[in-house]
Amino acid sequence: MPDQALTGPPLRVLVADDNPVVRAGLTALLDGHPDIEVVAAAPDGDEALKAATRLTPDVVLLDVRMPGTDGLTALPELARLAPVMMLTYSREPEVVAEALRRGASGYLVHGEFTATELITAVRDVRHGRATVPDSLGVSHEPNKLTSHLQPSMAQSSKARPAYATGLRRRAPNRSDFGLSSREVEVMDLIAAGMNNRQIAATCFISEKTVKNHINRIFAKLHSSSRSEAIAHWLGTTHEGWSR
Repeated sequence: MPDQALTGPPLRVLVADDNPVVRAGLTALLDGHPDIEVVAAAPDGDEALKAATRLTPDVVLLDVRMPGTDGLTALPELARLAPVMMLTYSREPEVVAEALRRGASGYLVHGEFTATELITAVRDVRHGRATVPDSLGVSHEPNKLTSHLQPSMAQSSKARPAYATGLRRRAPNRSDFGLSSREVEVMDLIAAGMNNRQIAATCFISEKTVKNHINRIFAKLHSSSRSEAIAHWLGTTHEGWSR
């Protein structure tokens, strides 16, 4: 069904994603609607912050994993400038929960929505209506958020302010985990929701090598699963991990 006639100025959107194909695709899709205008497309969180400060968009579409300043790190400041909807491949519950705690107004996973649903979500977020699919298993309401998480994560959310330090705090403390630079890279990709094949392609290594890295990461993070490792990595378990 075609869009209805404009009743006011177009909804101004900022797209932030490190993949130029995704940026171009989203821009073409959104600009194809008369009530929506993409005012800027940024390749990382830092550029997104600069553009949002300069252009004051109505909605920001933000990826989780980007080089330099990633989406979760940029999110609290962006959320103070405009409603932010995460648009990403990352669907791990810990990542979704962290994004919502940091101020995201919505969360959609690539491949799990139609073009029409995306357009509707952008308009809804602009008007204060949250978009968090039930399939992600995390409630958007702050008082219900922890009910979908592991007990340790629920305790953590009570112990920390709404904008948890998460990734900002993690960088200077990476040595505490004892991960090598390659293991840090792999762990970031795990936290971004990538599977072993995607990590292998991104790092130009074999899947067997990825598995070896993950085994060492799990040992160093005292974790037995990807979800547990992500929770430790993002700081969403109570006091992280113990030696």
